[in-house]
Amino acid sequence: MKPIRLRADVLAGLTTSFALLPECIAFALVAHLNPLMGLYGAFIICTLTALFGGRPGMVSGAAGSMAVVIVALVVQHGVQYLLATVLLGGLIMMAFGLLRLGKLVRMVPHPVMLGFVNGLAIIIALAQLEHFKSGEHWLSGTPLYLMAGLVLLTMAIVYILPRLTKAVPPALVAILGVGLLVYLFGLPTRTLGDMAHIAGGLPTFALPDIPWNLETLRIISPYAILMALVGLLETLLTLNLTDEITETRGYPDRECVALGAANMVSGAFGGMGGCAMIGQTVINLSSGGRGRLSGVVAGVLILLFILFLSPLIERIPLAALVGVMFVVSQQTFAWASLRVINKVPLNDVLVIIAVTTITVFTDLATAVLCGIVIAALNFAWQQARELYADEHLEADGSKLYRLHGTLFFASTTPFLNQFDPANDPARVTLDCRHLSFVDYSAVAALKTLRERYAKAGKHLQVFHLSERCKKLLKRAGVDHD
Repeated sequence: MKPIRLRADVLAGLTTSFALLPECIAFALVAHLNPLMGLYGAFIICTLTALFGGRPGMVSGAAGSMAVVIVALVVQHGVQYLLATVLLGGLIMMAFGLLRLGKLVRMVPHPVMLGFVNGLAIIIALAQLEHFKSGEHWLSGTPLYLMAGLVLLTMAIVYILPRLTKAVPPALVAILGVGLLVYLFGLPTRTLGDMAHIAGGLPTFALPDIPWNLETLRIISPYAILMALVGLLETLLTLNLTDEITETRGYPDRECVALGAANMVSGAFGGMGGCAMIGQTVINLSSGGRGRLSGVVAGVLILLFILFLSPLIERIPLAALVGVMFVVSQQTFAWASLRVINKVPLNDVLVIIAVTTITVFTDLATAVLCGIVIAALNFAWQQARELYADEHLEADGSKLYRLHGTLFFASTTPFLNQFDPANDPARVTLDCRHLSFVDYSAVAALKTLRERYAKAGKHLQVFHLSERCKKLLKRAGVDHD
């Protein structure tokens, strides 16, 4: 590895580790867990996915989307059941990758991707507002002005520094610079230590202390499946985004296997489950992190913070981290999606808005699935409208129908409406050179058409079927001669 690349990855990893700390602590607290569980999960998942995953430069850790999924389980059954759920969820993720199902991410339309990115950008920004509270009350007076001023100073450094030099990541300079300012002047602002104390020891191996029986499986399996689904979705979509930013290609199946294995290790060592984190990934990439080393450095530093550096790390002002995350939110939001509103079809605009809104108010899995369903229904509707027929009478008195388009569940009615069995001549020919049969609905439609002509005492001949269509019809027992 070239010295310049090595230096860039190390600095990017250092910057990313600072950004991981408050997020993982906050997500652990959301899930009613010890903050160290979030940090152990971040160390294990970030390091292992960086080493063995299919997307260098992408950062994984204890993600908020996973925390929301498991809150109810922790409250009702306790931490040990959560650890078992993380183990099972990781196993499901590994199976997904081993079965080479990562390619299914290609089924996610671009408008859904834009909605996903926009929704997560808004969530990142809204999450920072919690740091402007003291308990249940919003800050006011001097504490508010100081907090806001330090946040704005951090953002200004991040935006302005790249115009002066690109030798160091601007987010790292901003965090360290604002931290030094607060320390030297003794400014009374909240620090990372006010969220939680992060000093601890090495994570230790211990299988969850639960009864290993079918009743336990019944309890944890729904949460494990949902956790795996959410984690895989966020990871694969973040992988796609990283591919676009770096203009390189990742390997989704390998990433799924590595993520699953990392979650299983995390669960076995007392850590939270996790997946790709879009905010931290953007920080890593914008700081110059492109290789596996950046993720490894970020993960290992989390462990070093826990073991040795907690007194220093706990002095980092929350305002500096909030400012960096506000910049990340701004950089993550796909502003181009606003500029194309009047240039793309209305249905695509509605998908972007719907996915963004659902992501903010519910969860990522629901948003993406809803977006895919909306996009699929729109595609089916458009394809159904494309089906049409050319018809004319032949010299021998027969009638020829030449169909164009795709015959599937949404176009069977338009297909049948093209014909007039009652008034057509005794012999009718259907030319399928430009017609594609897709599903059993298409087979049933052709069968219905034959029956209608037979009932009218007329004969329907079908020509120029593709080999695929012939096999489909033969398997369904429909004569196509």
